[in-house]
Amino acid sequence: MDTRYMEQIADLMHDTAFFIKDAEGRYRVVNHSLVERHGLSHKSEMIGRRPRDVCPGDFGLVPTEQDAQVLRTGRPIIERLELFWRRPNVPVWGLTSKIPVRDEQGRITGLIGISKDLTVRLSLGEVPAGVERALRHLEKSFDQPLSPSSLAKKAGMSAARFARLIKRIHGISPMQLITKTRISAGSRLLLEGNAPIAEIALNCGFADHSAFTRAFRAVTGCSTSEYRRLHQLG
Repeated sequence: MDTRYMEQIADLMHDTAFFIKDAEGRYRVVNHSLVERHGLSHKSEMIGRRPRDVCPGDFGLVPTEQDAQVLRTGRPIIERLELFWRRPNVPVWGLTSKIPVRDEQGRITGLIGISKDLTVRLSLGEVPAGVERALRHLEKSFDQPLSPSSLAKKAGMSAARFARLIKRIHGISPMQLITKTRISAGSRLLLEGNAPIAEIALNCGFADHSAFTRAFRAVTGCSTSEYRRLHQLG
């Protein structure tokens, strides 16, 4: 695969991390955005290495395991909601996709992926009143039982129309938006004091400690305890 032109185009995507990895999950092509996110200066500092070799703890272990699963099963990851940290520890929400690359015989030889930053596509003035009402309800009541259908009802519209508008405004589904809101709140509470994880879980709308920690690790690539520890050290 001749990746020279692909890499040149990818370097122009400042809000998107781009990468190609080999069958062992090692970086073979990266763009400038990905390098900058890791606080590095040159692409050479990532080439030939895995995420776990570049990021500390779970921050690197989780995406390395994710790569291994794609390479082993051949099942792609499409627009998975994740929270990234640009150095030095600036949180950025994004959608990650990873697709296996196959040779002419169908064997998996690597993967290609992107992680695109989420940006609001419309100003609040352009948001329909019903949707704005539902979004305010989500921001104030994320600790309560919520679902895409309940938010659609609050907006006074069908679930399908509500989902289309949320996708247009936020770039994600209503369920992803609920998760994003709860995890964002949880990450703040983890840093504001020493409250028990179980207490934070309930305050953010999760059923219990385990549900919170699973969701947090899935979207941040880091356990709640390591997130708190690393930021206390920083």
